[in-house]
This record gives sequence, C-alpha cells and structure tokens, in this order.
Amino acid sequence: MEFINIAIDGPAGAGKSTISKTVASEMGYAYIDTGAMFRAVALYAIRCGKNTEVGDEIAPLLPDIDIDIKAGENGNIIILNGEDVTGKIRTPEVSMGASNVGKIPEVRQKLLELQRKIAKSGNVVMDGRDIGTHVLPDAQVKIFLTASPQIRARRRLSELMEKGETVTFDEVLSDMIKRDENDSKRAIAPLMQAADAILVDTTHLTLPQSIAKVLDTVKEKAGEIL
Repeated sequence: MEFINIAIDGPAGAGKSTISKTVASEMGYAYIDTGAMFRAVALYAIRCGKNTEVGDEIAPLLPDIDIDIKAGENGNIIILNGEDVTGKIRTPEVSMGASNVGKIPEVRQKLLELQRKIAKSGNVVMDGRDIGTHVLPDAQVKIFLTASPQIRARRRLSELMEKGETVTFDEVLSDMIKRDENDSKRAIAPLMQAADAILVDTTHLTLPQSIAKVLDTVKEKAGEIL
C-alpha cells in the first residue's frame, strides 16, 4: 500500500501549522510539525546555557535529546525528554534558536531520520521549510505557502499577544526578516520552493480562505493519485 505524503513548506509565520493541521484533519491524515522538533532542540540547548549558533556546543547534546509527537485534543503535543513542552517552544527566543540549530548538520540529520521514518508509516501532512525539497522529495503533493513579511509578522504578533507575551510589532518583524535570511541562506537544505510545488500566497487571504485554497489544491492532487 502506498501512503500519501503531503509536504507544506514556507517561511516563518506563513500559517503552515494552522493550515496543515486543518488539512490533515479534513483528510484524516497524521499531522507532523517538523518546526516543533527544531524548537524542542533549541529549547533544550537554551536550558543548558548553550549558544544555538555554535554547532560544537549543540552537537554533543543530541544523544541526550528525545523528541516525541503525540496527538492531543487541541493538536500535537510535543514531548521533550518526557516533558510536555508544547506551550514553551513558541517564544521569540526559541523561534530564533530553532532557526539557528536548523543550520547545524548533526541536528538536521537526527531529525531527518525521524521525519522520514514517520512518513513511511502512514498518510501524513508534514510542514516545515525543506520538506518538499529535502525531507520528502518524493511527496506526492507539495505546497509552498507564503505571505509578505509584514502580514506574517502581524499574524505572529497576534498569536504571541494571545499567549500573554510582551512583544512589539517591530520586534516580531525584525525577528521574521532575520529568520527568513537565516533559513534561505543556510548551506544545508535551505528554504526554497520545490520545482514541483504549488505556490499559495496568502497575503491577501483570510485564514478561512487560505485553508480552503490549500485544501482544494491538496484534494485535487491527491485525487489524481488515488
């Protein structure tokens, strides 16, 4: 039996997680948030007092890091060494740290193996920055989701404020632009649209409109396979 893999890539704040969760739910597929895995690594490194930009400080930590993803009532639960860190990996500090550790070869290799193993076990919707180009290059359906930096920053600011975070729009926008540069220029599996991915720009779309557009595209492509 051939399992269907759906890859949804895009820059920070493009709405990948929210849209991917909905698509997975509608399709009856498992949702895998690869970004959360990098965030978990970053959180562990930060807790250990390590510089997330220095590979020599992060690589030795990897054998001590165990990451698991479980389905919860309100979405995935991210487990780091037995601790539920779902609500602790979305801060600006961890976001930047995740972008930093994402440039470290040893980190990417550790998580790559886990991600590919998951994809072979069933129908999945996996989102990230290099799913269609590197993690699952043979995914049957590929979407590249994007929006302007300003729009993405406003959306992320709203999320953070709802969680009680004290942060300004300028701070979030600056972080977003820096992460875009980090992700696009890293030497290993940089953020880029796969040649066979369908571009979906949500700059001028509401969230329901964005979800509908991606869902229609996914169903059409998946229907051609099934």
